[in-house]
Amino acid sequence: MATTRLLTDAEVEAIPAVKAVFDDIRATRKSDFVNNFWRGLANDPAALKRIWEQLKVVMVADSAIDPLTKEMIYIAVSTANGCSYCVHSHTAAARAKGMTDAQHGELVSIIGLAGQTNQMVTAMQIPVDPQFEVK
Repeated sequence: MATTRLLTDAEVEAIPAVKAVFDDIRATRKSDFVNNFWRGLANDPAALKRIWEQLKVVMVADSAIDPLTKEMIYIAVSTANGCSYCVHSHTAAARAKGMTDAQHGELVSIIGLAGQTNQMVTAMQIPVDPQFEVK
């Protein structure tokens, strides 16, 4: 159960600032679907706009990292942070961008290995090799 109210489309229509962001979400994604994260965030129109604009800059705009890789990174970070919602949301987005079952399986293996080795090196407090430090 959500800890905040999820705005309906009728409620969104009554708040011009929220409607503008929802319209942009729909246009950018070329879909009528607006997911629950944005519906919850819509309770704070300024935060809704700020986070949506930031998401467009990081996840949508052309950049050095391709869109599928961005989604896969988001899945990995969301897994590390324990965010089930974001794991599901960004796995769906990655699949829509062409992630195959084989790629997903490999991603899960990498996430698992990284988690294991991160915990081991942290427990052992291994110092960083000088060769790995930025000069």
